[in-house]
Amino acid sequence: MNKLWLFGLSLVAVLLIALGSFAIGKQPGTPATASDTTTEINLKNYGPAPELNNKVWLNTDAPLRLKDLRGKVVLIDFWTFG
Repeated sequence: MNKLWLFGLSLVAVLLIALGSFAIGKQPGTPATASDTTTEINLKNYGPAPELNNKVWLNTDAPLRLKDLRGKVVLIDFWTFG
């Protein structure tokens, strides 16, 4: 009897979670796709990026050059030692 009660309670919990998530997903005003929220902007062309001139680079064996990074996704984190 105890296993049957636990199974029933679990089933009710799963159904409530499913219905709740369905109701949240169907709220009015929620955009259907990402294309509904995107806007195109024209950025000013500042020309090519200036070369990164530095003598000390962390986590690299040699200095970095922009032409070596062309076509790659690059994250540049600027910070200093306090």
